[in-house]
Order: sequence, then structure tokens, then C-alpha cells
Amino acid sequence: MTLTLPPLPVREVLPEIGAALDKARSVVLSAPPGAGKTTLVPLFLLDQPWAKGGKIILLEPRRLAARAAAGRMAELLGEKVGETVGYRMRLDNRISAKTRIEVVTEGVFARMILDDPELTGVSAVLFDEFHERSLDADFGLALALDVQSALRDDLRIIVMSATLDVARVSTLLGDATVVESQGRSFPIDIRNQDRGGESVEDAVVRAIVEAHRSEEGSVLAFLPGQAEITRAASRLADRFGPETTVVPLYGNLTQREQDAAIRPAPKGTRKIVLATSIAETSITIDGVRIVIDSGLQRLPVFEASTGITRLETVRVSRASADQRAGRAGRTEPGIAIRLWHAGQTAALAAFTPPQILASDLSGLLLDMAHWGVSDPAALAFIDPPPETTLIEARKLLSELGALDGSGALTPRGRKIRDLALPPRLAAMAVSAAEEGQGEAACLLAVMLTEQGLGGNAIDLEDRLRRFRQERGERAEAARNLARRMAADLKSGPRSNEPIQPGALLMHAFPDRIALQRGGRGRFVMANGRGAEIAETERLAAANMLVIADLTGRAGGQRVLAAAELSRADVEAHMPDAIVREAQSVFDRASRQVRARRVTRLGAIIFEEAPLPRPTGESAARALADGVRQLGLAVLPFSKEAVQLRDRIGFLHRSIGEPWPDVSEEALLSRLEDWFVPFQHGVTAIADIKAGALSEGLLSLIPHDRQRELAKLAPTHFEAPTGQRHPIHYDGDEPLLSIRVQELFGLKKHPAIGDGRLPLLLELISPGRQPIQTTRDLPGFWAGSWRDVRADMRGRYPKHPWPENPAEAAPTTRAKPRGT
Repeated sequence: MTLTLPPLPVREVLPEIGAALDKARSVVLSAPPGAGKTTLVPLFLLDQPWAKGGKIILLEPRRLAARAAAGRMAELLGEKVGETVGYRMRLDNRISAKTRIEVVTEGVFARMILDDPELTGVSAVLFDEFHERSLDADFGLALALDVQSALRDDLRIIVMSATLDVARVSTLLGDATVVESQGRSFPIDIRNQDRGGESVEDAVVRAIVEAHRSEEGSVLAFLPGQAEITRAASRLADRFGPETTVVPLYGNLTQREQDAAIRPAPKGTRKIVLATSIAETSITIDGVRIVIDSGLQRLPVFEASTGITRLETVRVSRASADQRAGRAGRTEPGIAIRLWHAGQTAALAAFTPPQILASDLSGLLLDMAHWGVSDPAALAFIDPPPETTLIEARKLLSELGALDGSGALTPRGRKIRDLALPPRLAAMAVSAAEEGQGEAACLLAVMLTEQGLGGNAIDLEDRLRRFRQERGERAEAARNLARRMAADLKSGPRSNEPIQPGALLMHAFPDRIALQRGGRGRFVMANGRGAEIAETERLAAANMLVIADLTGRAGGQRVLAAAELSRADVEAHMPDAIVREAQSVFDRASRQVRARRVTRLGAIIFEEAPLPRPTGESAARALADGVRQLGLAVLPFSKEAVQLRDRIGFLHRSIGEPWPDVSEEALLSRLEDWFVPFQHGVTAIADIKAGALSEGLLSLIPHDRQRELAKLAPTHFEAPTGQRHPIHYDGDEPLLSIRVQELFGLKKHPAIGDGRLPLLLELISPGRQPIQTTRDLPGFWAGSWRDVRADMRGRYPKHPWPENPAEAAPTTRAKPRGT
């Protein structure tokens, strides 16, 4: 194929890229916005000898960017999308037998490579805008590198970005060649306007109106989310004449609405685009020469402790701010107005945090199990996934029946993984298919994963009804996807029962089944946490719910999507979930353990009846729960136990393992190890014995090392006088407070830990007042003792103050009378 590529800056480095890929398998390309890397590099690679008619896969972080890139490349070829260049995404597919460049979203590529590990017919994989560091991109690159090293040594991998930590990526790719395109950006006048106490949308609106009045050209304004865009659009509705159009641009819009937003303004008119970070990279909005940046973005943050992903509004990184400003200088000199003080730019993070560090990893773990990997360290992740989040993901997948005890996929897990859905929703669909409700569950699942379908009502029954009746290409594509998923599940005989979203969702969110407690709109979930719905919502009056989505931190969580449920639904569809058992529980008011027989669903108590006073391990565990609630201060530690804890803590800080951490946080997290086994027959805080606490603390030290405790951290120091003085370990270093006369004749500084750790000496006067602290007793005798002696002789004349204390006899007494 002979094609004259347009004179964009990246064209100058294409020969360098070609030469690098002739010699090696990987390249890192750094090119600024507007350099043409997204469109020119894939077209250039088509004619490379190693491509041999194979496909080029280009990964884009967003659907809008994927469609735009495919459309631009097809235009350069004089073709339609779907011929040489096509795209593939979740709800849209424009691919044909002729297609050699496939532009795909990152999640689609991960499934492509998982289903075909050899990437049959693929010559190269290009990761565009890699600096966004989505979870799918990181995982896709890790898989591609694994395939390249084990199965396809001819596979080329190119990582591209406008702002990238190229050194780290090059190292990950085996010290790959780094090619840099300087790009061609027109001058950008960066101006700062601190918004002070103004709301984000008010500050953006003010900046837009001023810039529109004083400057020419279209405006691109970055706001954190859809809500702020909607409010800003409302404020701008009547500000301009017919020659200026205000258009939103965010992920929930239809394809037609998104395309309209990036289309150039007709000649003689201007456009104001209100966008989220979706407009930051990969797409060009022609005619824009003014960028207004709120400096904010909305990022998903997963809390492993609650299992909730919430959206947080945070400051953009410096890299993102530069990307945004660069949009103003694509075709002519431009202006970037930043709504923050100029000095704050240096304090911004260099890059946006990788999603892998703050995401739910259950889907990743499921895909790795399908790949045959249980330990993420076996794959080349640029940032390894956090262990705490992995632990929660393994726990969830085990509860869903997707993983066995060894971390391998179960037959049910394979069904869950085969569905292009988050694990919870896939598990719901698998369970529903067994009851003949597979299509209904898939329809509900697809609706929940495609923002905006069916509206945004909290009541999912209402939203599902709207979705089933919704018109438009996106809604129809989503319903078709659900039907295909249901067909793949091979659902049982179709049930004639009416579709009840709550009965379906309980299989996805058993931990979020909730019972009203505390009044209208207040609920407690099976996981023990509370959640609230506005009292004006219909669901606020429900007795039971299952919650599909919520936001907020632990203790203040607000329901975003839920469906009504009944106890009869749970008993019919999840009979094993409701448990009847005897429990020992801590009563905070009386500080005692009480026994009861309960019928419960997780932390939700349906019925309870008192039982006789509890005993045994269950009582001790309930008592431990009480200690967690009240804190360690409630325990009757003796002076000896406090010193024991201080000694162990000192050894942990100074030596480390095997000496355990005995901080409050650590001890509370290990109550089952050191507290529970020693509370035989104890059922109240008042009955806890100090001796049992000391025994428990000692048990944390390996038995064969307990004898070393007295040698490394003795309780007392024996002075030359024969007197024993306690050593204090509650500070940063061990302290010995002692009258100076008792150390006379000592030529070596007192130390513990086999003589390796010197004591901090607090030398005191006969009146028990500190004289001096020292870590070098011989140096003190030879140095500042002279001044101390001169001062102390006058104050305490009845006590000895020899000129040479290193040679004097130690004493605890005053001088004999007459001397």
C-alpha cells in the first residue's frame, strides 16, 4: 500500500521507529498532543516487512477516541470505516475481512488476548495514550509481554504517549528504544485565575464569558464531571447569540452527541465545548484556541475495606494540565486559562495515579486465573497490584464460587469469566440462568455497566422498565448484547415469573442485602455497614433492599442504585444464606458477654432470643470484640505488663523480627492470637486478669527466643552499689534514671542487648532532680563532671562529690558525720 502521509510532526520519526522495530520487538514513542502518533504510526506499520499482511491492533482508552482514530485513518485512505481500518468496542463493531488496522478499547483487547493467547494474525500491538494508566491497559501490556516472551517472539509492541515516564516503560519492555517526536505546537499563553471560594462551574462560566468577549476562536472547558457540565451549560444558556453553540462532552452521551461535540464549528460560528477528561487526549476539536481548565478531575477510588468504588474529585496531575493546555495550540497560537494560583502548579502530582493502585481487582484476578497465573508477580506489571486489594478480591471470588482453595478457576468460575461483565454481575447471570431468568439478569447487568441506560433513578425496577422501552442505537445494541450473553449461558427453561431485580441482584451483592433499621431511609447491610436513602425516595419505605451501587465512606454511605427485596425472596433463592445459630455477643452497656440464639443474614438479625451465660472460646472471642470497640485502655495491664509491652516494643523497633509489633493497632488486630486463648471462663471486662494479659503478650514471642528477652531488654539495671533500678522502655530509647553517686567507679557506659545498645542515663541529684543526661558516662566523668561537681557541692554538701568519680567508691549514703 502506497500512501502519502500528511505532514504531521511524527512523520519525521517514522523511519526511526521502522529501524528500531527491524532490530528489536518493542519501541516506546513519546510525542506531544497533535503530533499525529495515533493515526500515522499504525498506517506506517502496515507496509513494514515484518507485518506480512498481519493486523495492527491499536488500543485506545475511550470509545470516543477509538471511533475518532478509526475515522481519521479511513479518511486518509479514502475509505469507509470497516474496510482497511475498523474498530471494535463493547456495543459497536465495524470490522470486515479486509480490516488490517483494528482500533479497540483497552478492555476489548484484554479479552481478545485471553481468548487467543497467540494473537493469531496480529503483527503489532500499539498502546496509545498509555500515560492514562488504566487497569485494562496495564493488564493488556502485561499479557502482551508474556505472549511476546513465551509464544510470539515476532510480535511487535509499541507504547505511545504524549506525557509518559519513558524510562520506567522502556525498562519494562526490556530496555526498548525510546523514540521522541518534538511535535509542532503553536505558542500557548498560559494564564492563571485563582477561583477562590467560587464553585467550579461558576468560575468556569465566568472565565468562558470573559474569554469569549475578549478573544476569538472556540473554547474547550474542562470540568470534573457530568453534574458540573450540566450546571455550567444551564448558566451559559442565554449568554450568547446564535453564532455561538454550547455543547457538552462526556462519556454518557450517545455517539451522535459526542460526534457533534468534536465536529468543527461551521464557518463564521464559534463553539464552547464543556468536557470532562474525555477530551484530554486522542481527539482533536478543530477551531479550539482557548482552553479553560478547572484543574479538577473525577477518579474512581476503590476501598477494599468496604468493597465500594466511589468517585473522588481530585486535582489533575501536571501531565494532565499540560495535555489540556496543549489543546489550545494545535492549529494556531492559543490561550490556556488555569483556574488556580500559578504557584500551585508545582505542587501537582507529576502523573495521574495508575488505576491498578486504587481499583477493584476481582476482575483482574479472575482473568489471571483464566490465564493460569495466581501470583501477579509472574506478569510484568509496571506497578504491582496492592496485596490488600488482592486479598479482598480473592475473598470475593471465593464467595462467588469462582475460585477454589488453590486460586484456580472452578467450573462456575469459567462461566463467570466468559461473560464480559464484572464478576459480581456475571455471577448473578450464571445463577439466574439456572432458574430460567438468564436473559433478565443479563439485561439488568448490561444496564448497570452502561452508564445512563434507563436513566439514573435509584429504583432499579423503574430503571429496568425504562431501559426495556428505550429507543436509540445504544439501547438496542445493549439489549442485543444481553441476549447474546444469555444465549451463551444456555439458560434453563424460561421462567414465567415476573422479573424482580432484587431477586436477581441478591446473587451479585449478598453482602449488600439491607434491612431497614432506625427509621425511613436508614438501612443496615449484611456486611454490617449502614446505608441511607433520601426519605423522599419510594425505596426509603422498603423493609428490605439489595443495593447495587453506593458511594461515600464507611459510616456515611449513600445508596445510588437498589431494588426492593423480601425475606421470602432470600429464603427461596438463597436458602443457605439465612443462618440460625447460638451467638456470644459483647454488650457494650454492661461490658459483659451475653449469649443469644439468632436468625440472621450476615450482620442482619431477623430474630433473637436470650440464652444462658456463655462460656468457652466463643465467649472469649466476643470479649475480644468488646476490646476492639473500647480500645486497649480498657484492659487492666499491671505495671509489669506495661513494662513487658514496652520492652518488646523496643526490641521490635530496634531489631525487628522475631520481636513482634505491640502497638495498639497491632495488638487489636491480633487479639485472637494473644488475648482470646488466655481468657478461660471470662465473660466480662471487669473479670480480666492482669496476669493473663502478661502471659498473652509473652506468647507473641517465639518460645525459643523468650529467654533472650531478659538478656536483650532486662527489666532492671544493677548498680555498682548492688541496688536494682528499673529501665524505662516507653520512650525512643531505653532510659535509666539513677543517682549519680551510685555510678562512681564505673569506667564503662551501661548497655543492654549484649552490650550493643547503650542506655540513656538520666543522672539525678540526691534531691531526685535531673542533673544531666548522657550516652557516654566516661566522657561525662572526664568532661562536664567538673561543672556539675562545682554546682552540686554547694547544694548538697553532705554527699560525696569526688574530683575523680571514676576512681571513687559508689554509695547510696551521705558522707559520715565529721567528714
